[in-house]
Amino acid sequence: MTTAKSDTIASRISRELAERIVTGVIAAGARLRQDHIADEFGASHVPVREAFRRLEAQGLVVSEPRRGVRVAGFSLDEVKEVAEMRAALEVLALRHAAPHLTRAILDAAEAANFAGEKASDVQAWNEANRSFHRLILSPCGMSRLLKSIDDLQVVSARLLFSGWRAEWEAPTDRDHRAILSALRVGDVDQAASVLARHVQWVGQSPRKG
Repeated sequence: MTTAKSDTIASRISRELAERIVTGVIAAGARLRQDHIADEFGASHVPVREAFRRLEAQGLVVSEPRRGVRVAGFSLDEVKEVAEMRAALEVLALRHAAPHLTRAILDAAEAANFAGEKASDVQAWNEANRSFHRLILSPCGMSRLLKSIDDLQVVSARLLFSGWRAEWEAPTDRDHRAILSALRVGDVDQAASVLARHVQWVGQSPRKG
């Protein structure tokens, strides 16, 4: 198996397992059996081990000596830490992205926010929400920063899904609207202030993200 092919399989496995963990299909504390996963995906143990490393880097699993890999839990302190890290990094990305935000990008972000407000389930809402954030931050052109933000957003999504598991009602995201309004008139400081508050709120309530 070539390195490129192995990396592609590892990416597919890590994405699928991350989705199951985030949505609660695989519960916190559950063991991930390397042989079972290799069989499921028709892969060798090499890409499975790489997928586990990626999930561990995202904070979704923990590897324990002689006990294998299990799905990580999350405490309130960890949730707050992730929220504060996201706020700092997303504000940094937004400030670098702001000079490159076109009307077309802001229109696309507005459409993503509208899609989130009309979402029929939490999965659709989460996709729209992440699309909104990605659209306004990606023009920063800082790939390592964006990768770190993406990993943190995955962890945040676990809290959101756990909070909405019992019932679902699409939220009206006034913060997103306020961020867009500020960006349209070039008030980057106001947009950054609202974004920081918006992201940090996830550490206090599962109803934002």
